[in-house]
Amino acid sequence: MVDVGAKPVTDRIAVARCHIAMQPETFEIIAQGHAKKGDVLGAARLAGIMAAKRTSDLIPLCHPLPITKVSVDFEADPDLPGYRIEATVKTTGQTGVEMEALTAASVTALTVYDMTKAVDKSMQIRDLRVVLKDGGKSGRFEAP
Repeated sequence: MVDVGAKPVTDRIAVARCHIAMQPETFEIIAQGHAKKGDVLGAARLAGIMAAKRTSDLIPLCHPLPITKVSVDFEADPDLPGYRIEATVKTTGQTGVEMEALTAASVTALTVYDMTKAVDKSMQIRDLRVVLKDGGKSGRFEAP
């Protein structure tokens, strides 16, 4: 594990995004709240938040961090069709939260898949990436 002990404590934030594309029928089932397993987006949001908090248990050599905020937001996109997912993670610490944001976004998408795979096994999770990172020595990064 990298020694971050000499790094200053700063406010840090990371935002990760991805999307999950699906059949129009699956999109409608989720939008109308008719999935057999229940509230797909609510369960997926909770899964993403929980995953961010457990990132150091999942990713080798990832520092456990005192996370101060995790949010997961969805944007319904009928043109995909599917959902765009954005995960935001904040901390005050000595290392960034990019891995926590990426983990939150990916587990959110995986949960959408899990809850609706009985009606659509062809769903695709795409374009997982960090779109914003701020804080620490390297400063601010915003994806073009």
